[in-house]
Amino acid sequence: MGDQKESLQKITHTLAMKNEEISNFICTLKQSLDNLEANSNRVQEDLESEFSSLHAVLDEMKENMLTRIKQERASRTYELQSQLSACSKALESSEELLEMANQTLCSSETDGFTQVTDSHAAAVTMAPAFRLSLKAKASDNMSHLMVDFSQEREMLQGLKFLPVPATPEIQVSECQVCDNTVTVVWSLPEPDSKIDHYILEHRRTNHEGPPRIREDYPWMVVEGIREMEHTITGLRFDTRYMTFRVRACNKAVAGEFSEPVTLETHAFTFKLDAASAHQNLKVEDLSVEWDSSGGKIQDIRKDKNRTNSPMHSPARSALMSPKRAPTARPGRDRFTAESYTVLADTMIDAGQQYWEVRFDKESKAFAVGVALRSLGRFDQLGKSSASWCIHLNNWLQQSLTAKHNNKARTLDCPIPNSIGVYINYDEGILSFYNAKTKQLMHAFKTKFQQPVIPAFMVWNGSFSVVTGLQVPSVVQSGQRKNSGTSSSNASLN
Repeated sequence: MGDQKESLQKITHTLAMKNEEISNFICTLKQSLDNLEANSNRVQEDLESEFSSLHAVLDEMKENMLTRIKQERASRTYELQSQLSACSKALESSEELLEMANQTLCSSETDGFTQVTDSHAAAVTMAPAFRLSLKAKASDNMSHLMVDFSQEREMLQGLKFLPVPATPEIQVSECQVCDNTVTVVWSLPEPDSKIDHYILEHRRTNHEGPPRIREDYPWMVVEGIREMEHTITGLRFDTRYMTFRVRACNKAVAGEFSEPVTLETHAFTFKLDAASAHQNLKVEDLSVEWDSSGGKIQDIRKDKNRTNSPMHSPARSALMSPKRAPTARPGRDRFTAESYTVLADTMIDAGQQYWEVRFDKESKAFAVGVALRSLGRFDQLGKSSASWCIHLNNWLQQSLTAKHNNKARTLDCPIPNSIGVYINYDEGILSFYNAKTKQLMHAFKTKFQQPVIPAFMVWNGSFSVVTGLQVPSVVQSGQRKNSGTSSSNASLN
């Protein structure tokens, strides 16, 4: 009976899940229908707008050409009419002179004939007809203003819908991942002069290969890329991989996304283990702040039946010297006494890792380094063989030292605002850098017999950790340059 019930429950659950998937798919189809209607209306409106713009351009060109023809006709008409008027007047004058000359020649009177003849001869000689040019000043040929739209007509008849851009292909071999940046390079199957820009999308992922259908991380979008490569800066690699895809866009439409490509973005990511923290350290995510009252209020409540002597007053407890061990020990693995320490939650047992620490330089004491998991609850960083660190002391006088196995070496360098920690576990190198300038502050050369874990200490101060960082190129190149050289810190190793 129980098995049948359990089997029915499983089938029912499976059917319910399937119904949910079908319901979601129905919603997707309905949304697609709505989108289809909206997108069809949009492209139709765009097409009508484009043709209206084309008609407007043609109408404007037609008006300009008609105006040119009218101006040319008016100019030539004026020239020809002026010439016609002059010729008509000259002809009329010549006809009058001819009439007068004919009358004189036919006259039988001899008195004054010679004088009249000379007068008429002079008038005929000065007739306007002799000064006229009988060549038209303007041509009646208007063929120079004829147009041939055969090429344009062929072009217009060849108008088609703008083709969808081809799908780009990401060139994995040319992509680069370094210094917390990713450069993505892609190509097209063939050149396309109509492409206006590209859209690149990326998201974090925890697995290799194309992303799953359901993914926890959203796509981040980079638009308006003009070249066939793009560099994304300011990244924090809190997952091991990043997936990229790209598509091409012309003035009207975007093409299909390329096949997603997953690039490994290896970086060391960890969190602070609050369970390991000293009770006077207030841990929030990757930040730690000194809390002088940590754990003491609970002790006071437990001891409420005791005599409230000045030795146990809240005011005295808050000002208790750091050398006095707190009485509360809520966790077996929690650091206590003067070991104001907190560890990370991730061990290092291979490879090269890098992280940075930003700390308050006014802290009375601060340390950063690595430790074995076997570091004792009462052990202070650098005072046992199980830890290596750089230690800042502001208690009596300011000093910066490298510590290991209860040996210390004073460092002659400015105190930075943040420290970069680099470890090459396989080669036994632990280096500390000025995180801003990447100047080497100190390097330990040893052989790690066990996995190590990032370790931090602070007293009367605060710090924050930045993880998800790749080993900077300048650090890697500096390590290669210094490889094979003897360590100047052998006494601390």
